[in-house]
Amino acid sequence: MSLQIKPANSCAFDQISLGEVMLRLDPGEGRIRTARNFQVWEGGGEYNTSRGLRKCFGYKTAVVTAFVDNEVGHLVEDFIMQGGVATDFIKWREDDGIGRTVRNGLNFTERGFGIRGAVGNPDRGNTAASQLKPGDIDWEHIFGKLGVRWFHTGGIFAALSATTAEITVEAVKAANKYGTIVSYDLNYRPSLWKTIGGLKKAQEVNREIAKYVDVMIGNEEDFTASLGFEVKGAETLGHIETDAFKAMIESAVKEFPNFKVAATTLRHVITATKNDWSAILWHDGKFFESRQYPGLEILDRVGGGDSFASGLQFGFLEFNDAKKAVEYGAAHGALASTTPGDTSMATRKEVEKTIGGGGARVVR
Repeated sequence: MSLQIKPANSCAFDQISLGEVMLRLDPGEGRIRTARNFQVWEGGGEYNTSRGLRKCFGYKTAVVTAFVDNEVGHLVEDFIMQGGVATDFIKWREDDGIGRTVRNGLNFTERGFGIRGAVGNPDRGNTAASQLKPGDIDWEHIFGKLGVRWFHTGGIFAALSATTAEITVEAVKAANKYGTIVSYDLNYRPSLWKTIGGLKKAQEVNREIAKYVDVMIGNEEDFTASLGFEVKGAETLGHIETDAFKAMIESAVKEFPNFKVAATTLRHVITATKNDWSAILWHDGKFFESRQYPGLEILDRVGGGDSFASGLQFGFLEFNDAKKAVEYGAAHGALASTTPGDTSMATRKEVEKTIGGGGARVVR
């Protein structure tokens, strides 16, 4: 059984995402606390999928987000335009001069190395995107008139404020109404929830959103923390046994029969720069596992899960095939981990070579 995906010729966009896009400041091989120079990128858990689908796979995508109308906001906009993602649905807020009432988000991120793990230090309070609220976006126009094949959002954006949770519910309901496939990456971050209700609030919000989701993405911590499902048989979070994950997903789809797909990456963290990597996907009562990538050498792990999500979306949008979706997702996520920045620098040809078992010999 395949997903009921709208044909491309009936829609203006293959995929649209809803989320915050921040300016990432990267100290390279060094530390945030001792940096004298930063390289800048754009990045955001939801947006990264749109960029991956556009740049790697050639699909027409857009992002729904908000920025302050100042130089930093337009710098992030310029990154988005370089990535080929449509900016039609960006909301611009007036600059108050010093960021007292509204600002653009910053994300200082260390890549980590060896025994030193990656470190993220976001600075995103009172951002324009966090102030998005129901009624700000004309979803009827987007889903009803323009047409969208796939809509993606996630738990990071939903956790930014009470209003972002509300607009997320508004968006997924509208997407459902017009037959757009909805995917959601649970992406549980304790730091985002700790001052706005903690774990209890996270589950309340995510369980409401989950009612309208077709494709649910998340690891064992995401499913347990965000949706309240128990994992049995996992040694530690981050190193889950495949059978335990299967049991958890089977429980989840019984409670949420609207889930048509559930998927996650499976990572065993050996060091910050070496992980065993693979992925698993449930669809139509069956589990599909990707090829294994043991000892994957990592340059920058941030965004690897988002590239998995965009590869998975491509597998369904292009082939409507669960096995291909998990393979494209796993390979794209693995390749994204070998380059700096939140977003993928891979090509479709490289992804397909990786799926086929192609090695790392020099290409001339």
